[in-house]
Amino acid sequence: MLNRNKNESTSFSQSHLDYLRSVKMHLLKIRLSQIGVLVTFLLFWEVAATLKWIDPFFFSKPSSVFTLILRLGRDGSLLKHTSISVFETIVGFVLGTIIGTIAAIVLWWSDFVAKVLDPYLVVLNALPKIALGPIIIIWAGAGMRGIIVTALAISLVVTILATYSGFKEVDKEKIKMLRTFGATKLQVLEKVVFPSNVPNMVNTMKINLGMTWVGVIVGEFLVSKAGLGYLIVYGGQVFRLDIVMAGVIILAISTFVMYQLIALVEKKFLKWRQ
Repeated sequence: MLNRNKNESTSFSQSHLDYLRSVKMHLLKIRLSQIGVLVTFLLFWEVAATLKWIDPFFFSKPSSVFTLILRLGRDGSLLKHTSISVFETIVGFVLGTIIGTIAAIVLWWSDFVAKVLDPYLVVLNALPKIALGPIIIIWAGAGMRGIIVTALAISLVVTILATYSGFKEVDKEKIKMLRTFGATKLQVLEKVVFPSNVPNMVNTMKINLGMTWVGVIVGEFLVSKAGLGYLIVYGGQVFRLDIVMAGVIILAISTFVMYQLIALVEKKFLKWRQ
């Protein structure tokens, strides 16, 4: 009997190891495919520009962009422009997340306030806030403060609506059960509503990050004298497409890194929750 149980345990362990190995191989294939798509695109772009299938003046080419990025890195320009944009994005992102979450809690707390503000939030969400950028800059002032406010204006309403929507979708039976045991509204929020919405809030943070970057770049397009948005606009003004593409690539890398940090927080939370 002991040998039989031992054999079954060994068999189960081996099958479990095989399953984990297959999962790892699948993830590896996905990563390699992603890298392959990127490398293929860059190679095609380089060959097409070199053989004049496309005009290098308008499209530049990866080798020129890479050389420019190295030069900007050596003279300190790359660090300067990237750090300014990243700082503005972090401030706008943190403010948008905190203020948006607090506003969503207020809407959940008071059904009356939610019904009063609902049409205004819908209209604000539908407004082309990018077009309001010049007005926001005039109100908030030029410079970093105006850029952060622009980023906040673009991301805030989305954060409020997404977080409030998650609060409303909490299991009603759980809330009723807590109410039956005499729980206050604050306790319901603390014990059920907020914890059950952490995954939704993390997803909202991912959306908020992208919207904040949009606001920062729009603000830098309008008033900044430094930052990735300024770098892109400057490259377009002097017809240096390598500068434009370098700015776009650094912007993409910065966004990817920040997105991965949020994904890491999400992964840590899910492990803790399990």
